[in-house]
Amino acid sequence: MQNHCVVLDCPSGISDFQALFRFPRDPNRSQKWVEQCQRDDLKEKSAEQLYKYYRLCGKHFEASAFDSVSSVLKPITETVQNVPEEDEEKKYLKTLLEVLLLLGEQSIPPFAPCNEKDDGLKSCNFQALLEYRLNCGDEVLKNRFDSSRQNCFSNELDTLITVCEQYVRSKVIEGVKLSGFFSLLTSEPVKISGEWCLPVFLRYVDQLKSHQEKFAGFLTFEGDENDLAEKLLSEMTDRWGLDMSQCRAQAHACSGTHSRKIKAFASKLVEKYPKALLTLRSTNPLTLSLANSMGVSGVQLVLSTFKQIELFFSQSPLLQVEFEHAISIFYPDKEDKAEELKKICRTGWTRRNDGFEVALDVIEALLLCVDSVHDNEDMRWNDQVTHSALEISKALTDFEFIMALIVLKNVMVLIQAFGKNLQGKAVDIHSATASLTAVLQSLKEMSDNIDVYHDFFYDEAVNLAAAMEIPVKVPRFFSRKHQGEQGSTQEDDYYKEHVTVPAVKHVISEMNDLFSQDHIKALGCMCLIPHIIEGKKSTQPDEESIQVFSDDIPNAGSLSAELHCWWVKWSKKGKGETFPSSLHDTLQLADVKFFPNVMTALRLLSILPTLALEDSSDVAFKRYRMYIENMPDNVKSKSLALFNINYDVGFDLDSMVELYQKTCPERQEVS
Repeated sequence: MQNHCVVLDCPSGISDFQALFRFPRDPNRSQKWVEQCQRDDLKEKSAEQLYKYYRLCGKHFEASAFDSVSSVLKPITETVQNVPEEDEEKKYLKTLLEVLLLLGEQSIPPFAPCNEKDDGLKSCNFQALLEYRLNCGDEVLKNRFDSSRQNCFSNELDTLITVCEQYVRSKVIEGVKLSGFFSLLTSEPVKISGEWCLPVFLRYVDQLKSHQEKFAGFLTFEGDENDLAEKLLSEMTDRWGLDMSQCRAQAHACSGTHSRKIKAFASKLVEKYPKALLTLRSTNPLTLSLANSMGVSGVQLVLSTFKQIELFFSQSPLLQVEFEHAISIFYPDKEDKAEELKKICRTGWTRRNDGFEVALDVIEALLLCVDSVHDNEDMRWNDQVTHSALEISKALTDFEFIMALIVLKNVMVLIQAFGKNLQGKAVDIHSATASLTAVLQSLKEMSDNIDVYHDFFYDEAVNLAAAMEIPVKVPRFFSRKHQGEQGSTQEDDYYKEHVTVPAVKHVISEMNDLFSQDHIKALGCMCLIPHIIEGKKSTQPDEESIQVFSDDIPNAGSLSAELHCWWVKWSKKGKGETFPSSLHDTLQLADVKFFPNVMTALRLLSILPTLALEDSSDVAFKRYRMYIENMPDNVKSKSLALFNINYDVGFDLDSMVELYQKTCPERQEVS
């Protein structure tokens, strides 16, 4: 029996509790319900199956339906007695699954380190919860357990977890298949149970025309980069059942040593599926994404120090107070500037679009703060805090850090406004596309005159180092490697060759890769949003931009006429009238269905990873980060993470039991 509504992404049972109703037994009426639910996967099921196992919640009925005396819509509680008695084996498996899902939803690891001296059911969370149900009089468990067989289920737990993982992923993939086009997104690889794993997300527009981004699970991220790319694609298509021919965009957030493997994967994906456009991922600011993918040691030193700083201040609010006091000391005559910096530094400033600029504004105050904490004269801080302060102090006083930070600040300032607009509203994104050419020209001008620019960067770094009493020198590993060589590299030449030049080259290369002509044309489809049309009365929607989707729109031949009608409809606003100003609101328009080419283009635009999701659609990534950051390493699980993050998919215990029995056909009842 389902304990949730069959309509995909219906919030009933999560944030909006509703009564559940059985499907009618009459085949004709049952089929009408299926059609209204827009669930093609239910069409092959018999009316009897639908009656037994599927439910529809009250929010999908008109009020008049509840005034009728017809037996079609009886509440579930009135008809439970008609359900055939389940066999004990199914009841038992349902009980185990219910307990496992409860633990998974609450981020409670079922396993715990077992003590050999423990007896009975208390050796792990899963067993402890079963014992609680047993003590509360659970008849199913009572019939299965006695004092001599209390641990007989323990071998089943791994299989139960595997079944839950398969079920949840099938539900996620089912939603993607029903919606058609999707984009593929990956995050920074993480280590789970000693193995590097790549987290995968899927973004699509559901049948209610709402944005969705779901966590599809982890892929093993080990091995040679070329073989790995093939293996990842094979895993997604063969084991997950994902139709990659429907993938229209991809985006990756990766740094450090994993970048080459990710680039190889992205290239292989484009090679096999040319429509999988490479884009930026909106979860990171553009400036930070570009820096993360740089293989420059000084840049990686800056980024790793940023992470240390974020962790350091998360240990105690008193550390933030100490930092703000240090900012006041360095800006005694600029109270407004000091207050602005304090306000910025109360947020995740190391992840901001202008984070490198902010870092240079507060670097001297930050050094004063961490040195004061490390000195610990008043014994306020524990050893862990003082040690972290020392590590940050060492990084801040390394000239390589100073030089890399200044290069990053000066290069990224050229793309800062462009990146900020990409994370803004639809009208900001539309204007950003028009400014890309100027951004690329500015970067090219810097590259063409790199000697002059480097001299400015180097002088700025030397002056800051002098103010902070930091010696100007090349990194220790480089000086040791070239010790004794004649004509050893001067500091100026070293930082030009190993920081400035590669940083500028990398940013130009990445900007060209991430913002190809097709990507910019796709973003140009923002011109279809009514608010933007009304604001640019003299300009009709850009047909050339929409042509990037010519293979996917239903009738390319009628595009010109359709766009003209769309433009006429929205080019004039009546008094007091407001027009939709976002993709989501535009897709929700009742009459968008009369413009099939426009609707398809808007759906394809909506799945671009470049665009930030509304808060209500961005829950999967937030839950993922919470799981990864808060779950201790020794109990992290790829399988458990999947159904913890997707606990709202709607679990049908009957279907899960069927899947379990298919997975273990040889399983005999516990005797």
